[in-house]
This record gives sequence, structure tokens and C-alpha cells, in this order.
Amino acid sequence: MLVASFGERVVDVVPKVVRDDDEIVHQVVRAPHCVNHRYSNSSMSIDYSTVLSYRPAHPLRVDRGVSVSTPRDRRVHVAVIGAGPGGLCMGKRLLDEGIDDFVLLEKSAGVGGTWNLNRYPGCECDVQSALYSFSFEVKPDWSKPYGTQPEILAYMQHVAEQYGVLPHVRFGNGVHRAVWDEASATWTLTLDDGATLTADIVVSAIGMFNDLSWPEIDGLRDFAGPMFHSAQWDWDHDLTGERVAVIGSAASAVQFIPEIRKQAGMVHLFQRTANWVTPKVDTPYSEEQLEAFRKDPTPILQFRREVEDSMNKGMTFTNAEKLALAVTAVNKSLDQVVDPAVRDKLRPQHPYGCKRPLMSNAYYPAFNEPNLELVTEHIARITPTSVITDDGHEREVDAIIVSTGFAATKYLSAIDVVGRSGQHIDDAWNDGATAYLGITTAGFPNLFMLYGPNTNNGSILTMIEYQVEHVVGHVRRIRDEHLAWVDVRPEPMARYNDEVQQAIANVPVWNADCNGYYRSPSGRIVTQWPFSMLEFGERTAAIDPADFEVAVR
Repeated sequence: MLVASFGERVVDVVPKVVRDDDEIVHQVVRAPHCVNHRYSNSSMSIDYSTVLSYRPAHPLRVDRGVSVSTPRDRRVHVAVIGAGPGGLCMGKRLLDEGIDDFVLLEKSAGVGGTWNLNRYPGCECDVQSALYSFSFEVKPDWSKPYGTQPEILAYMQHVAEQYGVLPHVRFGNGVHRAVWDEASATWTLTLDDGATLTADIVVSAIGMFNDLSWPEIDGLRDFAGPMFHSAQWDWDHDLTGERVAVIGSAASAVQFIPEIRKQAGMVHLFQRTANWVTPKVDTPYSEEQLEAFRKDPTPILQFRREVEDSMNKGMTFTNAEKLALAVTAVNKSLDQVVDPAVRDKLRPQHPYGCKRPLMSNAYYPAFNEPNLELVTEHIARITPTSVITDDGHEREVDAIIVSTGFAATKYLSAIDVVGRSGQHIDDAWNDGATAYLGITTAGFPNLFMLYGPNTNNGSILTMIEYQVEHVVGHVRRIRDEHLAWVDVRPEPMARYNDEVQQAIANVPVWNADCNGYYRSPSGRIVTQWPFSMLEFGERTAAIDPADFEVAVR
């Protein structure tokens, strides 16, 4: 857990960090990466006594009550792309504002976004569960300190139903093109099946983790056996007793490798780069504790405040002493690996924090088992039945699991977006994705993003709530002032992004060479927010009219 000291009430029921170095590690892993920040104890200004309405989640199931249908040739006031956490929060707040003329366009068959997409064995959150729920719907009874994918998905399904968002979701409706029409001041969205939808306002809630990344390996598509991406897990395929090749060793692999090893005959893990894998305090809560949390959520609410306050006070990747403590803790965990040669291959060569630090208590010990092989030689090619590395070693395999993550830096450019004067967002983002507050980009009126460029920080649900409130402010202004559109001016957007990039430049570990997902192809870091969550909330809380060009209807 993140906080080593709690009020007496919390100590009684919430497992506490047992050593100071553990606390440091957990702060480094999911901290807000602050360079500098303003801090206030009134974090988010939430009255926690009024927000707890969550009921124990219903069993995991396919979303019901909404057919997979296409809103053909319709016009809506607001079109939200995606029904993950951002889309659901946006839908809830639109309803709060009395706006019901909106639709959530979801390409899959269920809500939940990344938690609906990623269903691999062992999938769970790496942010403390206490802070991984919306402020308006705090969940007190997570099964353990870091929630699992099934219960997070069930929570998202609950939010969709509880707040009336589900009837607005149209499943099986992916968006592949969005074009701005200056004359009508509307966006025309082209769906995957060719149907179109016209909207006054578009909110992209697709985030960072929606576009699968596949490795470029000679012969990959020639493999004759089952092959699937970890984010498209094939639960119909039984790995029992099979020889399995896993390509990639980052966030997903760290979670599913210990699980599939128990089932497979042999697992060959092909690692390009060793990652920092930190231990975590994650003892499941007892049923007695969970029942106590449901009856009196005060301890969990207090712990939520502690976690949030600790993040906002700032555990920084610029603090050499604390980074050294984190490295010591990981090296101590690495000592569990018996074979010194394997242990050395698992030891990262890049600075802690250059890439996303990972979390697992089971990953390193799994390498002591005889049916898990770590392969660090580069893959030369893949045949219909095997994987061949540069040293000529050929390994016959029955199945391949690709665990190479997502094209995280593409953001909305995963969709063909055409703004004013026919400008494509790919061209606007030629040097890397940029947006004012990570939400609006000049030249693309009435287009807003959630979990956009440089907003990756702490608990993304907290960041999403700040972003949604900012977008709602624009929607309200468009309505109340009878505006046709709003568009951020290039100058304030440039000033803002220059400031963000300068702060990022002051974080040495982020600027080390480690081939992480933070960087766009141009070399620009487009994912990380270098200040605190609280500062992001303060910046997004007010809209300066001078920063935006507008047109009246």
C-alpha cells in the first residue's frame, strides 16, 4: 500500500505497509511523477460522507438490455467515442446537466474499456483499489488492495446501469473517421459498417490503450498454430500441456506469465528489455473485513484520502535517494530467482522510472520453475511451427501469445480525424500528440479528449473526472451562450505544451534511452503529466475565454 501510517481506525482493518522501503517503492510506482506542484489538503474537495452509494457488484456478465445497433444517419448533440471509464463518466455528467441527446459509440460488445478488452489470466490494477473508483461512486469492498479485472469490470458495468448511461451506449459501433463541416458546424462520424452519425460535439474517450501493437517479426503471420494478442485473449484455446511462446515481457506478461505457467507444459518468454518489477502489499481482505467496510466505510474512505494526499504531495522521479531505495527493493525481490544467469537477464539496464515500473509478487519466483524459460536472444524469424532466434536456436511451439502492448502515443490519431481547412490530426500531430490540458487541439472545434496527451498520472479515474468537468464546462458554455463551436487558440496551446515539455525535460530518468511507450516516434514524451493530480485539477477547473476562439449560431 501507499501510506505507512493511518488513523487508528484504519490500522484495525486495512493492512498496512510493513517497511519504509516498501512504502517508498509503492509511492514511486504509481506516484504522480511530480517535478513541482502546489498542494492542498482539500484534495478534490470531495465530501466523502455523501459519495458512498456503491453496492456489492453483481456477477460478471455480458451487458444486457441494449442491442447491438447502429444509429444510422442520425444527429445527436454529443457523440462520445468509447464506453470505458472516461465515456461512462462523461455520460453520467451529461445526464447531470440535463443533456440526454447523446450517444456512446462502443466498438466492442460491452462497457468497461480496457477492463473489458483485457481479460487475460491474472489481469489486475496497479493503482490501489481505494482510489480506483469514481468520487461519486466509491466502492468500499474491493477483494484486495489491488483490484482484479473481473471486479473492476463489474464495477464499471454497475456505474453504467446505476447512473442511466447504459441506454445511451451503442455496442458494435466503432468509429474510423470523423470530419468537421464548417458550414453546419457539425462533425460527421463514419462508423465501421459505413453508417454515419452527425454530432455538434464529439468527445473522444478512447484513451491511450485501445490500438494494439504487434511486433514486426519475419514469418509471424506464417505461424500455423493458435496465436493471439494478450489483449484479445483466446479463452477457447486450452494451453494445458502445450509449448507456449510469449513475445514481450511488460505489464500484461508480468501478470499472466505466473498464471499460464501453472497450466502449460513449457513457456518460452522472449524478452527484449528487462523491466523493473516491484513487490506489493496485496493480501486479500477477509470476509469479515469486507463486511465491516460495507457497514462502515469510514476506514476505506480515510485510506482513500491518505492515498490521494500522498500522491498529491508528490513522490518524484527526480529524488535520487528515493529512487535508490526503490532499486534496492526490486533487487531484493530479484534475489528470489535462484539461477544467477537468469537473475542477471531479469535485471534492468535502464534507470528506474525510464519505463513504466511494473508490480508483481509472483513474476520473479516463477522463473525458479522448470517449465519457464527466459530467452533474451533476438527473434530472427518464426516458422509455421517454431520460433528461431539469432543464435540459430529453434524452439518448437504449439501456441504464440503476443504481449507487446498498445500504440499508446497515437491517441485519437488511431481514427482518421479531419478538422478545419481539411487538416488531418495526424498532420497536426506530426511531431507527437499535443493538446491544451490534454483535452483540446487547435483546429479541431468542439472536439474534446479524455485521457489525452500528457495526462498519464496517478489514478487515471481521478484525472478523468477533472477532464470531464472541464469538458462539461465547454458544453455548458456552448449551450448557454448559443455558440456554434469553440476552438482552442494555437498560442495558449503552444505555451502550455512548452511548459509541460520543459518540466518533462527536468526528469532525467524519463529522458534516458529505454525505448518505452512514453515517447512518440519523433522522440517527444507525449504520455506523462509532470505535475500532481491536484495541480491538473486546478488548471482544468476554470476556462479562460481568451484562450478559445468561438462562433455564435
